[in-house]
Amino acid sequence: MAGTAAAISSATLLIAPKSAPSAQIAEWAILSRAVLTGQSYAAGFPSSFYAALRSRHVTAFGPGRVNLIGEHTDYNDGLSLPFAIGERVTVRGDALDARRIEALAADLGEEDSFELDDPQPADGWRAFVRGAVAELRRAGVDVRGAHLHISGDVPRGGGLSSSAALEVALTLALIALGDGTEPQRIELAKICSRIENEWVGAQTGLLDQLAALFGEPDKALRIDFRAMSVEPVPLELGEFRLIILDSGEAHEIAASGYNERRAECAEACVQLGIDSLRDATAEMAALLPDPLNQRVRHVLGDNERVDETIAALQRHDLRQVGRLLDDCHESLRDNYEISTPAVEDAVRECKRSGALGARIMGGGFGGSVLALMPPTATPPAGAIEVRPSPGAEVLAND
Repeated sequence: MAGTAAAISSATLLIAPKSAPSAQIAEWAILSRAVLTGQSYAAGFPSSFYAALRSRHVTAFGPGRVNLIGEHTDYNDGLSLPFAIGERVTVRGDALDARRIEALAADLGEEDSFELDDPQPADGWRAFVRGAVAELRRAGVDVRGAHLHISGDVPRGGGLSSSAALEVALTLALIALGDGTEPQRIELAKICSRIENEWVGAQTGLLDQLAALFGEPDKALRIDFRAMSVEPVPLELGEFRLIILDSGEAHEIAASGYNERRAECAEACVQLGIDSLRDATAEMAALLPDPLNQRVRHVLGDNERVDETIAALQRHDLRQVGRLLDDCHESLRDNYEISTPAVEDAVRECKRSGALGARIMGGGFGGSVLALMPPTATPPAGAIEVRPSPGAEVLAND
């Protein structure tokens, strides 16, 4: 009983407003006793009371992602077929009584701190933390002071979207430490995208965030970015394997040609008089000058390849999936022009090792290569097998 009494006293002091009258603090102490001892209690207390009492410590996980096919289609209202992977970013959050954020990037040995009510722009990983606080508050989420410990095993600059994994883990941790009311996951993906667009400077679409938030074991996700629909698709590989091979050339979306490619797609829409490239046709693309016609041809082709890949998976025709990966790579190299010599070397290495298909993945301009290996092939040295894994989650540690 002495331990319970101490816990009740501590919980009441931690969550009761400092300006609350003594009578209200006494009422909160009664409710604390009820919650901590499992008794029933009367309604009428704010829901934030229960969240504050139960969510002083949380751990949130944001997975990386692999996009099987459908690259640079998300910001063109197109189709993609990504899946979440087992590598992830972990954010451990501890509530602070002060209106302040303290953050530690454990893998880098770097720290940051700022006032909760006035997050200022910053560079690198700090931009993600500050952006997460600002965009959640802008969306009406109750954000409280916190210490955030950030770690992870998603390779940075490898095209596995460590950035979206970080955004998702940060926002889920901060939400859980607040009143615990999570927005719908499509809306949360949009919040995460604004972090990357407005605070980091990368004009990405929603592919990475949706893959991280909706991932399922043994399934890819058919995402229609015009309809904003997410449909799980069984990814049954049997003894075949999907592997990624690092090209050795790191990429950084905000500093690469990614934003330029997105601007070119927008210019193509202006010249064609359409809202998005989802409305374009091959005949329209032929009317555009270089390189805009090439950009449109890639988007049109990859939209078709998404549904062709799903059909091949349903037939268990993995060799056709490999051919579609090759077609995708040729288009990304020749029409979208985002490959590099190091990436081409990695693709050739995968093919020499027996890959049925291999392509550059992610934003391009470096990063990793995705390859489909048959059962009898030995992947290249340094390759990592990837499988569809669960999406993001948050756990209370109290």
